[in-house]
Amino acid sequence: MKTILLVDDDELFGDMLKKTLLHLGYTVLRARNGNEALQLYDPAVVDLVLTDLIMPDKEGIELILELRRAHPTVKFIAMSGGGRNSPEDYLDIARRLGAVTTLTKPFQQDELVEALRKALEPA
Repeated sequence: MKTILLVDDDELFGDMLKKTLLHLGYTVLRARNGNEALQLYDPAVVDLVLTDLIMPDKEGIELILELRRAHPTVKFIAMSGGGRNSPEDYLDIARRLGAVTTLTKPFQQDELVEALRKALEPA
């Protein structure tokens, strides 16, 4: 069973996504911002980080940079619904930082399933 660290500050979206991931058979750790995620991340436990990019306290890009610096092999999927810029602007930065794949919010369950398959398939 794979463990996903889900990082999203939106309570309703995060709760819905956590339920979906549990239903798909994953173990889920939940963080509401990048600072919480850094405290929860353990490379021996977490197989994938699924993170929003626009959050208070510590944004997803900062989280990705810090995790990559400490754990170069961390796998992550970035999500964004945009902010001051379009979601694609933020997701493009995440791809350049090594995101396995990206998701534009809102997304369909089949898009999530495909992103997870791609991110978690054996190398």
